[in-house]
Amino acid sequence: MHQFRDYICQQIEQKIKQHKVIVIYDEALDFLPFFHNDLNLSESSASKIKLASVGETEAQFIEYRGSFFEIRSAIEPIVKLDTPPPLVVYVPGISRDRQTSPLMEIEKAGTCYEPKLRRLALNVLRQRFSEGQIDEMLKPSKITYEDIAAYLKQGEQGQITSILRGIFAGAQSDTLLATWLSDSNKDDTIKEKEATQELFSLIEVSLGLKLECDISLGEARQRTTRYILINEFRSDLDGDQPKNIAMIEETSSSEGIDRIKKVTKIMRHGFSDQYEEIAKKIEVDLQLTNAGIEPANMGCIDTFQFEERSLLKYAGELICSKKYADARKIVTGRSRSFWIDRDVKRQAQWEACRLIADLGYEIDKVQSLLSKTNGNTRKWIRSYSEDQGWYLVDSLQRQLETWIAKMDEEPESERALAVVRQEHEQLLKKMATGFSKAFIGNKWSVDGVLHQTRIFPDIVEKMGGRVAYFFVDAMRFEMGVELAHQMANAADLEIRPAVAALPTITPVGMAALLPGSAADFNVKEYKGKLASEIEGTSMTGITERLRYLKAKVPGYCDLVLGNVLEVSGSKLKKKISDAPLVVVRSQEIDLIGESDGGFVARQLMTGIIGNIARAIRKLSAAGIENFVITADHGHQFSVRKEDDMKTDHPGGDTIDIHRRCWIGHGGSTPPGTTRVSGSDIGYETDLDFIFPTGLGVFKTGGGLTFHHGSISLQELIVPVISFRIPKEDESSPTDKSVILVNVPKAITNRTFGIQISREVEVFSSEDLEVRVVLVSGSEVVGETGMAIGADLNRSTGVLHISSGTKPNIGLMLTKDDCETVRIVIQDSKTDAVLDQSDELPVKLGI
Repeated sequence: MHQFRDYICQQIEQKIKQHKVIVIYDEALDFLPFFHNDLNLSESSASKIKLASVGETEAQFIEYRGSFFEIRSAIEPIVKLDTPPPLVVYVPGISRDRQTSPLMEIEKAGTCYEPKLRRLALNVLRQRFSEGQIDEMLKPSKITYEDIAAYLKQGEQGQITSILRGIFAGAQSDTLLATWLSDSNKDDTIKEKEATQELFSLIEVSLGLKLECDISLGEARQRTTRYILINEFRSDLDGDQPKNIAMIEETSSSEGIDRIKKVTKIMRHGFSDQYEEIAKKIEVDLQLTNAGIEPANMGCIDTFQFEERSLLKYAGELICSKKYADARKIVTGRSRSFWIDRDVKRQAQWEACRLIADLGYEIDKVQSLLSKTNGNTRKWIRSYSEDQGWYLVDSLQRQLETWIAKMDEEPESERALAVVRQEHEQLLKKMATGFSKAFIGNKWSVDGVLHQTRIFPDIVEKMGGRVAYFFVDAMRFEMGVELAHQMANAADLEIRPAVAALPTITPVGMAALLPGSAADFNVKEYKGKLASEIEGTSMTGITERLRYLKAKVPGYCDLVLGNVLEVSGSKLKKKISDAPLVVVRSQEIDLIGESDGGFVARQLMTGIIGNIARAIRKLSAAGIENFVITADHGHQFSVRKEDDMKTDHPGGDTIDIHRRCWIGHGGSTPPGTTRVSGSDIGYETDLDFIFPTGLGVFKTGGGLTFHHGSISLQELIVPVISFRIPKEDESSPTDKSVILVNVPKAITNRTFGIQISREVEVFSSEDLEVRVVLVSGSEVVGETGMAIGADLNRSTGVLHISSGTKPNIGLMLTKDDCETVRIVIQDSKTDAVLDQSDELPVKLGI
């Protein structure tokens, strides 16, 4: 027996297993030798029916001998059985009648098969011979089953051999061609063994390019690479082709294009450095960058580098035209390509464009919904804070500005960025104006929404047991949502909006979070300063607030975020001891926002969320099970406010003034602001409060991009996150099957790439969930921004790594003043370190 016979048996057996009944039409009688000589047949008890061994399957077999009705009569007892055995009906010399065949019922019960000799032969011969050899074998117009069997027998005996395959270690044709086109090392051997003509025949048969027999291998390689790259590019191009490539010979068949695409794909994946050099040279030689090719006409194959850059520019132009959905489609379809994957900086540019398009798209969506809220304050807050609500605009804006601030280069989509920033500013203005109007119209109160003063009695006290209570200064609602997403192992997790006490500044908001504020909370003047008052105790700053808290909750433990991160686990456990309440204070967001308000603040702000999540997991390991995280107020952080956005000082007797609120007596009410008495917002005081109703800021000290104090959704609505972290089973093993590879010796750019390797898990197919971060001392100073070969959850920073993979990871440094950093792979649920690098020096700009 031979390989061709086995292959045909395999094809028939597959169909038998799938359909049980198969009718084979062999009009040209090509397969008579197979069925008469090579198929194992034996007698059956049924008349005219034999038993056939098709591979490992036994089947009933009957051959057409001039009468279809004779076949029907013979097989009727078989097909009537409740569980009929497999059946093969062979019909030689007859074409299939699709309309009136007497075997129609049998065909519909199973399937029909009309095998083609040349097609089947080609599949088998390719396993042993080159395309050039096969072309010669199949040239005769009448090729037979026996001919194919003879060819295979000769190949087994070494009578027909491919010199090329011997030179290229038995590689199949596509791989052989890709190897030769990418590397000239085999040229001398090809010439010595006189295999040049076989190579040229292979190129002609496989790719459709005929080469003159007297040209050198170097010239042949140059012509072939140009031919296949241009034909691949041309096949993916809509519209007229540019004159630059019109002179390049065009392949005439779809099969040729398919083979060309296979070869170029192998080159890009298996010989990426060589492919890059080849493609760049052809691009320059043919001046493709300046050929006037419309980006909209480019397809999805990344043949040349200029395509990637042209499409990124085009996506930016679409954003400038506010065609956000079209831009997102381009970014989604092309942000992964050969050229982008090879360069972390290109990945960063595409990610920036994606974030710009996503923000523009979300702004458009919210714009269309604003009018539906009318004057219903509760509806405004619900629309803002519900799952996938308007807060997503804030989240995307922060992600975008953070990304831009961390890039080593300016974004190429700079005009698009300016357009979306302006659109974002206009949306914020509409939201602030609309919400202010609704809030004032509802008498400065909101029914049915948690007030900040009720967080302690309604959330903290009802948790039961010991609670870690986080006061995060200036954490706006969207940041709380992101923090909640990082709590992968939390139980009973809830995130709700709360309305902050007015004015939305730290001395008021932090006091409103204390016990007792729900029953008796006031804001007044005290010794010439603004003070909060609870149960007759006046508090102007942190010292008084902590003294009051100590009196209300004896034995509580006060910590700042930095101390939690820096202290060892054992010392932390000792410090909190059996404290009934652990208060963790974080001022980082407000501190860097007020002190910098620019690139540095944007770089660091997102990292603070990660540090809070890290502190939570550390406290959990120290024995705390219940957590409540909230804020004193939110913030606005958008474009810099210029002179036309600055509001005149109200004058009068000023007790306190911030960029977004004035507190005092008398004075004027500038245009674009609203004045309210303390009694109207529920305080026993003679103070007046003046708030901008749009995005304006007072002419006073403070930041001009980061500010708070007024009544916009971003400033007034704070997150309240509550959850439990059940104690982990300490006996459960930690997965250590993931390691860092390709780690740089020094960090010379804010954006850089590494690789992670995960071992093959024989007994587990689940993805490993990790975070990869940059750590300096005990502080997280960088995070994963991009991933190729692994799924990155952007809201949590968690990587899902499959068994046996080596994803490439793009890391972004968020803090420039670190002398050294470590790259750390952490378990996403426990923060356990799975692998980490040595200390790497930070040498930015080198």
